[in-house]
Amino acid sequence: MNAVALPSTIDAYLDALRASLSGADPALVQDALYDAEEFLRSELAEQSGQSEAQVIAKVASSYGAPDEVASIYRDTEYKVRRAIEPPKATPRRSLSGRFFGVATDPRTYGAIFYLLLSMATGIIYFTFVTTGLSLSAGLLVLIIGIPFFLLFLGLTRVLSLVEGRIVETMLGTRMPRRPLYSDRNIGWMDRIKEMLADIRTWSTILYLFIMMPLGIVYFTLTVTGFSIAFGFIVAPLLFAAERIGWLSPHMHVDGIEFGLLSLPSAVSLPLLFVAGVVLLFAMMHLVRGIGQVHGAIAKSLLVRSGT
Repeated sequence: MNAVALPSTIDAYLDALRASLSGADPALVQDALYDAEEFLRSELAEQSGQSEAQVIAKVASSYGAPDEVASIYRDTEYKVRRAIEPPKATPRRSLSGRFFGVATDPRTYGAIFYLLLSMATGIIYFTFVTTGLSLSAGLLVLIIGIPFFLLFLGLTRVLSLVEGRIVETMLGTRMPRRPLYSDRNIGWMDRIKEMLADIRTWSTILYLFIMMPLGIVYFTLTVTGFSIAFGFIVAPLLFAAERIGWLSPHMHVDGIEFGLLSLPSAVSLPLLFVAGVVLLFAMMHLVRGIGQVHGAIAKSLLVRSGT
């Protein structure tokens, strides 16, 4: 390795690493930059009295030059993705094979769980954002207003990481595994300016805010669609149970009769069953597609672009 070719400052090293990772997943780039800056600044703090260029030259043999670090991260990312990704389903050429093959895709079930969970997480995120912003605005006239607002911004980054882990686990979209690096050597005012100037701060708040309406739509669509599909599928079983006396279509309470079931005629039951099966697999395709779209939304709002 040629030490002369090494960057002379940490910022230059990070710029070179960013350039070497050009074209890589933004979440991977964010993780790599965080690790590099954390390591280099920790080494600089421990070796007081030495310049950034001296520290970089000293640790380059163990940590590596920017292009070497970028190569390591790309290789590691490839190996990790191969290890954690579920085996891909065998590609099907026929239309029916592609339509029904969605049931063998693990991403389908991850998307179902995510859409069902999204209403609960969305309510939590929405409550956190609206409460945090309201209290921050109200407390700005007091001495505790600024510390409270900084705490709120810090917690939004924590929730961003939590949501990223959920999105990556259930939807398979690569999300950051480390936060954005915050230089501990700068003052509080500089930290405030840095967070306020970072568009990702506001895009994260926007994401947490819109998760409640999105979660309600996701949950309602998923529950309604699958309920109708399963209702159509079990209709013949309910019809048969009623005919043999295992199930009564009416219930009597204090002499008042309540209708429980309204089953179609026996002729339409086969068509209803087929419609239920088709709707079930169509819902799987729809849910998987929504999961992919939402993963892209999460990446665009929770991952710093251009890192």
